[in-house]
Amino acid sequence: MLTQKQLAIILTQFSEFAKPSASLEQYKTNPDIAAEILWSAKMNGDIEGKTIADLGCGTGILGISAILLGAKKVFFVDVDESALMLAKKNLEFVKNRYQLKNLKNRAEFILSDIVPFNEKVDVVLQNPPFGVQKEHADRKFLSKAFQIADVVYSFHKTESQIFLDQFSEDNGFKITRYFEFDFPLPKTQKFHTHKTYKFRVGCWRFERIKQS
Repeated sequence: MLTQKQLAIILTQFSEFAKPSASLEQYKTNPDIAAEILWSAKMNGDIEGKTIADLGCGTGILGISAILLGAKKVFFVDVDESALMLAKKNLEFVKNRYQLKNLKNRAEFILSDIVPFNEKVDVVLQNPPFGVQKEHADRKFLSKAFQIADVVYSFHKTESQIFLDQFSEDNGFKITRYFEFDFPLPKTQKFHTHKTYKFRVGCWRFERIKQS
């Protein structure tokens, strides 16, 4: 069985965007951060044997991690065809490097905006746009996640805390875990002024409130 450290090492070898889209806010999810969240989710019983959606999957780092940690099936959903190609490439790398079998039915790649995606899943994993380029872009992702799953892991700016508290309550969810990180953003766009810029990002675990 993989350890959290071994998972992080695997994720450092993934292919990344050569020309990330600024409008889609395609930024790299740090391998150590991804490994910490996925390992915590696994220890909480949210990965192994579960059906999962990775919304706005990008290079597939969250969804592929889930497969490595025993997910039954992962839907990789992204509006950008180049992102899905990278996710497929990274899954193929993992498959060949670590001699994984029976992946045919464990991964489904869907080229689509998230709005029409309506598969019911156990868990959503997502690192959505933070709304830097398009205000409230993350709200659409969270709304969809609450529609299709009972457990959601979602990354947002730390200053979104008040909104997330209220939005989750309005949708019948409660926050059960919170992680906070210095999220490294490497210089990938012409308008970036620092080689690496760090900002505070949280990952929230939401769980649907069971009706009594």
